[in-house]
Amino acid sequence: MSDLCVGVTGPTGEIGRSLLRALDRSDEVSRIIGMSRNPFDPDSEGLRKVEHRQGDILDRASVNALVRDVDVLVHLAFIIFTDKTEARRINLQGSRNVFEAAFEGGVQRLIYTSSVAAYGWHDDNPEWLTEEIEPRGSDKHHYSAHKAEVEELLANLASAIGKGTDVYIFRPCIVAGPQALMLIEKIPYVSIGRKFPEAAHKVAGVLPLLRPILPDPGVPFQLIHHDDAASALMAGVLGTGPPGPYNLAADGVITISDLAHALGWYSVPVSELLLDATAKVVSTLPLMPIEAHWINALTVPVLADCERAKSQLMWRPLHDSLETLSATVAAARSLGLLRTKERSLASQ
Repeated sequence: MSDLCVGVTGPTGEIGRSLLRALDRSDEVSRIIGMSRNPFDPDSEGLRKVEHRQGDILDRASVNALVRDVDVLVHLAFIIFTDKTEARRINLQGSRNVFEAAFEGGVQRLIYTSSVAAYGWHDDNPEWLTEEIEPRGSDKHHYSAHKAEVEELLANLASAIGKGTDVYIFRPCIVAGPQALMLIEKIPYVSIGRKFPEAAHKVAGVLPLLRPILPDPGVPFQLIHHDDAASALMAGVLGTGPPGPYNLAADGVITISDLAHALGWYSVPVSELLLDATAKVVSTLPLMPIEAHWINALTVPVLADCERAKSQLMWRPLHDSLETLSATVAAARSLGLLRTKERSLASQ
């Protein structure tokens, strides 16, 4: 038995709820404090050791109060779908507050959840990205740019004031599973709707519009089940392996055609040139929804090599990419999300 108190910022997100359950089950953790801007009732989810504090990472006093009570701090809070300038303010200043408070408060371990997006979508990336490759982000996708910038901020602060605190950085790929429905809610092609460039509509138009259509450039990508991401974070919380960066992804890769098949939709092959042109158009349209800019993520493969997590943390994902996709789609159907989207697309 241990007596660890663990603080978590952003505990109600895609990974957060899975992590809370894992922490709550652990014999080595006696207390968990989750801090978020929105209300959250741990008792309603059967969490015995979890208490919730309402607070904002932009409020340094709230962060300081959280850090005073914890031995280990997990930083999950990060905003994605909002104005680029506002997102940068929240993500950079909020993360700075968390990191500085953790180092100045002398926590044993600081766990930051970054993303494989921090590597950026670059044509000169190797086929498989290892942790030795420096994150450099992609300016055309502010989520990617912010993730890389926050990692640089963390490295600078750790070097300056972080002596004595072990720092773990986790870079998961797209998080999916029954509690992470962004994969369905934010499918770039669905979000773009009628504004998707005419050339793509013409390609898709060769099929009868009995079901929605997803253009597929054939670019592979990875998923990770939120429970598998949480199990890796638990290794960091408990100090199972050495500190440092770790890529996280399920075994296997998928394409948009696999996504379409799981949804029961059509897929139509499109050239990478067409998709790249589409991404450039999307990036320059001021009235496009923020989530539409995720189309940039499908122009260049970003595949994470996860051998370091497997060998040094003894981490093994329990769900492969296709299983994770199936679980996500099944949950979305049970909540009626797909029926709503299919009706919307059919009306176009």
